[in-house]
Amino acid sequence: MSETAEKLKLELSQLSAKERAEIAYFLIHSLDEGIDDNIDAIWDEELSQRLDAINRNPAIGESASQVFSDLRKKYS
Repeated sequence: MSETAEKLKLELSQLSAKERAEIAYFLIHSLDEGIDDNIDAIWDEELSQRLDAINRNPAIGESASQVFSDLRKKYS
C-alpha cells in the first residue's frame, strides 16, 4: 500500500463511526463505475427467461424425506 494510503488510513481511523461509514459507502459505490446502467433490466430479462424455462419443462423432483433417507443410507 502506498504511503499516501497509509496516511489516509491513519487519519480515517480517527473519525467517528458515522463518518467512516459515509466514507466507506462513498468508496464502495465509487467502484461501481463501468457497471452497466441497465443491470436491473438485464437481470429482469434473465429471471424472466429462467422462469419461462421452468414453466416449459417442469422438473420432476423427489420429496425431502426421500432425499434425506437416501443421504442417511449413503453416509451412515
